[in-house]
Parts: sequence; structure tokens; C-alpha cells
Amino acid sequence: MYAIVDCNNFYASCERVFNPGLRTTPIVILSNNDGCIIARSNEAKALGIKMGAPFYQVEDVLEQKGVAVFSSNYNLYGDMSRRVMRLLYEFCPDGFMQYSIDEAFLDLDGMGTPEQLHQSCIQLAKKIGRSTGIPVTIGLAPTKTLAKMASKFGKKYKAYQGCCMIDTDEKREKALKMFPIEDVWGVGWRNRDKLAYYGIKTAWDFTQKSEGWVRNLMHVTGVRTWKELWGIDCVDVEELPHKKSICTSRSFQGEGLTSLGDVEEAVANFAASCARKLVEQHTCCASLTVFAHTSRFRTDVPSSYIYHTGTFQVPTNNLQEIVSQAVKLLRDEWKVGTYYYKKAGVIVWDICRDNAIQTALFDPIDRNKQAALTKAINEINRKNGHNMVRVAVQGYSKNWHLKSEHLTKQYTTNIKDIIQVKS
Repeated sequence: MYAIVDCNNFYASCERVFNPGLRTTPIVILSNNDGCIIARSNEAKALGIKMGAPFYQVEDVLEQKGVAVFSSNYNLYGDMSRRVMRLLYEFCPDGFMQYSIDEAFLDLDGMGTPEQLHQSCIQLAKKIGRSTGIPVTIGLAPTKTLAKMASKFGKKYKAYQGCCMIDTDEKREKALKMFPIEDVWGVGWRNRDKLAYYGIKTAWDFTQKSEGWVRNLMHVTGVRTWKELWGIDCVDVEELPHKKSICTSRSFQGEGLTSLGDVEEAVANFAASCARKLVEQHTCCASLTVFAHTSRFRTDVPSSYIYHTGTFQVPTNNLQEIVSQAVKLLRDEWKVGTYYYKKAGVIVWDICRDNAIQTALFDPIDRNKQAALTKAINEINRKNGHNMVRVAVQGYSKNWHLKSEHLTKQYTTNIKDIIQVKS
């Protein structure tokens, strides 16, 4: 039996933890530089506010409808995620598999009967709510795909008390007939029209096709989903396709950045973010690209475009190695003069699994020592918060930071922002 634990409206819930007055207020969270809406509370969804809507287009509407608007507070969200995941790990240390910032799978094999697991997960959801203030929904089922489906039913119907279980063929069949095919994990909107052409509108319709038919239309990934819907466990989270490249980039406020130090610090932080994402998906990169450019809309100042690529002798996801390479590439291409760089970023690519690395005979780096240091740094950051230990060049300057006019405090990671209770 598998469980998936999904934090409800995670970003909005994080904001509500420290501002209980927002519990019934519609909330939207904005993307980097307050560009567009990337998260909504249920109340905001009910008002018809669309995901991805540019903020400047709906700003007046949000104000008229009394919607609370917040800039993305990733330090707060990351730390709240760490607290939730810590509780899940303590509940099921051997079967814990984090899937995203607000989701984790639990392999509950051998931990009790389905009914016992159901009651334990109801209590787990309540414990997480009491301990962190974050509401969660748990889906229980024999496969991960069915567990995802159960989780969606658990969110929709309050009678489940935060935990929905699909443990019999009767429940499975009923759930499949009620579930739109495009909402099935592993199918998505891209395959909706293709499947609709063959009259497949629900998950149940999909399971009525033969395995060979599914293989011809959707290849091996479709067959895995088909089997999972039949209750056959065959999806390993760690074997899901990883990203072929990872890019972290930002646009800078005002006129842009002119000094090497400021751009260097930004690039170092972008590289660190890429390294963290590589570690999270258990991969390494063999190539890295740094870019920075001035605004193409300004004709009154000199223009500049930096795009420089370097390779690693041995694929890596090491923080220091990736940051060092990114900074070196930027310095190599830096142009003397006054240029107003409006955007910069780092791309890591040529990605492979971290357990399938081709080593080099004359590798100058002691990989064992590097791995030990990386493990220690990751453990410190896991316990004390993201970026607690960082490379010096990442700095603490705010010159390159994002536009965040609606940013709340970092209640759990900055001692100056800790809530004070007056007696």
C-alpha cells in the first residue's frame, strides 16, 4: 500500500500559518518579479481567477474582489516544506520518497492492514496540521497512480477527513469512472485530445483498452499508467524521466546591474539553485552555460550579450564545483565598460544519473573528500534551512534580487522576522 501526502494550496497555506486572519480570504501568489499568478487558494479559484494570469492585467480586479496578493516567499515555503517532510520521514523512514516541494510518497508495506493504515494516516494528517499549520490530504492505494487519484478525491470531499483510500476493486472501479482522463498522473492535458479521438474521457475508459493498444499509442509510459490503474505497481519515483536541462534565470529591477560583483553574485546563486535541483533529482551535469544581456528595448545605452559554455571533466552536482565554473565563465566573458545588464542566468545540461557517471583517469578532484563535504553541507542545510551554508561568492547583497512588492516576512528563517508575542 502506498500513500501520497499532498499539502493543500501549499503557498497560500504557508501565508495563512502566520496570518490566521487570512483563513477565509482569497489569496494569490505571484511569480518572480511579481509577473503572474502561480498559486491560488480555493477561494480565489472560486472567483474565477486564472492560473498564469499576468498580474498587471488583473490587479484592479483582485483589489475589487478583496483578494490578498503576495510575492513568492521561497525561503518561507522551503522551510515549511522541510518541516512537513521531517514529520513524514519520522512516520515512515524506510519508505519516504519526496516528490516535490509539497508532495511525498510513503511506502507503507508491512505497516499494518488497510484499515489500520487508514486510521494512522488520518491521525498523521491531523498531526501535521497541529505541528506546522499546513493542511494536507493523503491518498492511500495499492499503486502510486491510484494514490494520486485518491488524494484528489480526498481534497474534493471533506467527509474523508483528509485521507481517502482505494483498497478494493469496487472502490477502484467507482473512482476510475468518476475521474477525467486528463487528470490522471502520467496522462495530462497533452494526451487528452489524442485519447478523446478514440472516445476515452475517463480513467475507466482508458483501462478498457488492451495493453497492446495502449503501447502503440502511448508507448511504455502509457502502459505503466494503464497497469497502475489496474492496481499493478510498476512506477518507481526514482526512475521517472529527469529533466534534460535545468535553467535558473532572473530579470533585474530598475535599469539593471552594471558591476561585475553584482552580476557575479546573482550568477553564483543561480548556479547554486541548479546544483540543488540536480541533487534533488539524483542527476549530474557535464556542461554549464552562463548568459547575461542588456535590455533589447533600450537604444540609448550600449548593448551587450554574454553567452559562454564550459564542460566538466567528470559530470557533477557539487555545489562548489558548479558555482566556481559559472563564475569563471562569467569573468572570462565580462566586458569592460558601462553596460546595464537586465537579465542573467545559468543553464546546466548534458545531464545523466548520478549512479551512471563516467569517471576520468586524471581527475584532479578527490571525489571521496568532495562527497563527504557535500554530504555534511546538505545535512546542515536540511536541518537549519536552505542556503544556511553557502559559497562565499553567493554573498548577501540585495542589489540583484527580484521585485517583491508584496513579500511577507521570513518568519522561520530570519531571526529579525520572528513573531513576537506581547504579554
